[in-house]
Amino acid sequence: MHRVGVLTSGGDAPGMNAAVRAIVRKGIYYGLEVYGIKRGFHGLINGDFEKMELGSVADIIQRGGTRLLTARCPEFVTRAGQEKAINKIKEYKLDGLIVIGGDGSFRGAMALGDRGVVQTIGIPGSIDSDIAYTDVCIGFDTAMNTVTDAINKLRDTATSHERIFVVEVMGREAGFLALYAGLAGGAESILVPEIDFDIDEVCARIKKGHERGKLHSIILVAEGAASGIAIGEAIKKKTDMDTRITILGHLQRGGTPTAFDRIIASRMGSKALDLLRDGKSNLMVGLMGGEIKPTEFSTALSQRKALDETIYDLARILAT
Repeated sequence: MHRVGVLTSGGDAPGMNAAVRAIVRKGIYYGLEVYGIKRGFHGLINGDFEKMELGSVADIIQRGGTRLLTARCPEFVTRAGQEKAINKIKEYKLDGLIVIGGDGSFRGAMALGDRGVVQTIGIPGSIDSDIAYTDVCIGFDTAMNTVTDAINKLRDTATSHERIFVVEVMGREAGFLALYAGLAGGAESILVPEIDFDIDEVCARIKKGHERGKLHSIILVAEGAASGIAIGEAIKKKTDMDTRITILGHLQRGGTPTAFDRIIASRMGSKALDLLRDGKSNLMVGLMGGEIKPTEFSTALSQRKALDETIYDLARILAT
């Protein structure tokens, strides 16, 4: 093992920079050459490589986003695109490649690992935290705190004006962000893609709260469960109460990563490098029970991470 590449792919997540920093500095500590590949697989195909030094990752552990930039790359899905990437891997004589991203990024890493031209390790970075075999992904804790903080601020104005606020958050296929932020923020109802909901039941809970003197309600909606706008309009029509809608959008992706995200990112980056040095490939590292453990890409990608319905039930009971 002499040369290692690292790239960030898919949606950015706070903490990715901490992982890159750990990989670069630990790699240099062990005498390896580390190359940052900009703009994900797009940069891999086009040879957008940067040799990293200790100073290359200075002052980034506290920054959101990704210093290596990220981009979607439909070309990489094709055989021709993968051949271009392999040619660049050979040109730069990379022995190992660490990919930080979500399940789509891991499929790309596995495709390269299966070809036998480079050892590949994946680090889960996703604010949706929807990857199996890791308790959380890099960026989830920061995004959850961002959403919770937004709920706290919206409650102030919701109470002052006796309004219902419908808050739409990210999560096209998974409701982890909505669920955990909803529990932390005391949302009256949480709508997620994994669990069917009845809008009449949502409205009944709002009315029941209003009848006992509650001045406001927060309804948290994962974008994959329903449109926040549609839910807000339905609630207003069915309850005849003053209802406002807030879509947090890409606000959830940015911001300074929490200490937790920085720590797990650093630990995952370190473990990824250790696995490469041990000759391992086609593995994802994940946080499981407080430990950083590897799982085969094929195993991690074969399962859909299940939402904990006991937490959903707890949030519903506590918001009664």
